[in-house]
Amino acid sequence: MTAFHRSPLARAGVVALLAAGGLATVAAPAQADDQADLAVAPVSRKLAMGVTQAKAKPFKFRVDNSLSRAAAKGVSYTVDTSVLKKDMVGVVVPDGCQVEGETFPCQLGDLPGGSDAWFSIPLFSTRGPGNAGRLVVSIKSTTVDPNLAHNTVYPEIIVAEPGYDLTSWVQGVRANVVVNGVRGDDPDLRPVRRGETVPLDFSIYNDGSRKVTGIRWDLSLPVGLTFAQKPEGCREWLLERRLRLSCEDAGAVLQPGEYYTSDIRVTVGDDVTEPVLEYQGDLSAYGLKPAAGQPEASTEVDIWDNDMTFEAFVDLTAAPMPTPTGTPTPTGTPIPSGTSTPGTTTSPAAGGAGGGSGLPVTGVQAGLIGGIGAIILLVGGALLVLTRRRKVVLVAPGDEKSTD
Repeated sequence: MTAFHRSPLARAGVVALLAAGGLATVAAPAQADDQADLAVAPVSRKLAMGVTQAKAKPFKFRVDNSLSRAAAKGVSYTVDTSVLKKDMVGVVVPDGCQVEGETFPCQLGDLPGGSDAWFSIPLFSTRGPGNAGRLVVSIKSTTVDPNLAHNTVYPEIIVAEPGYDLTSWVQGVRANVVVNGVRGDDPDLRPVRRGETVPLDFSIYNDGSRKVTGIRWDLSLPVGLTFAQKPEGCREWLLERRLRLSCEDAGAVLQPGEYYTSDIRVTVGDDVTEPVLEYQGDLSAYGLKPAAGQPEASTEVDIWDNDMTFEAFVDLTAAPMPTPTGTPTPTGTPIPSGTSTPGTTTSPAAGGAGGGSGLPVTGVQAGLIGGIGAIILLVGGALLVLTRRRKVVLVAPGDEKSTD
């Protein structure tokens, strides 16, 4: 397990533009025409009372182009805050957006047909609880869109009682992904080649105002992907052609603003035939109920954004990657959620589950040399090297302050 704290600037700016990273370079499915069919939907619904500006919650929105086989070019969204109650909720404008009075437009980039994208609007509470008004969020693209009925939404913002608030984020499966808490600032993204193994960048944030102790998370892969590396202790199974993983970490402790992740690597099958793999992947996260006899923990504020879907993008023009031989597949090892020293703040452990890796095993070499009238059998000595390496780095939370 890895628990990190991410700076407010990174959360406000780069995560909000998560959907833009690498989309322009991904080949879309064969287009039936030049018309995309976009729709936007709010995902988050509530904000915990006590969430500060420094740890603003990214309210999630999903942009859907899955009903079209045409790519949507130059996708952007505009946020109107004129009907939001400013005395209850504040807005952090993401980096790259241009403020125009009480509105700000933001660019997302191109969205391939048959896929979706996610963006967020960071909000924080100034008082509450109660109804904090609405946002007005609209999307558009430079591509012809025959149906504009689903291009504007008016989500109601509710400030809830203090509590923890898990939010799931997953980067789409591509090559050259930087595993950094799904910041969306990967510079050299490209589609994955068939047979290629790449890391999966995912994170489960606590965007509430109270800590959470113990989490469970479930991960399903798009059809055509398999797990090359996963944490130890997780259960893997196949359902409806998709591989699924279920993991539980009762010792994980996430303070507000921290996130949880683990080392996972996935491999694209040699036989896939679509540039956007069939069926989306999915990540869901849940807080664990306290064991009998333990004090009651704070409650989950908003369960609606505990889930996120993602795609896998494949380069069908490149030859499949050769299958490696002779190297064992490493497996993940859970790492304790933190260590504490008297007089200091508990520091989350970095390095993540899955830090253990094995070296290739060298075994017995035997040679059989034939000669005329005699056979000489040579037996060499055996050398077996088993090495397990585990890396744990303590990350100081910096400006982290518990609101418990």
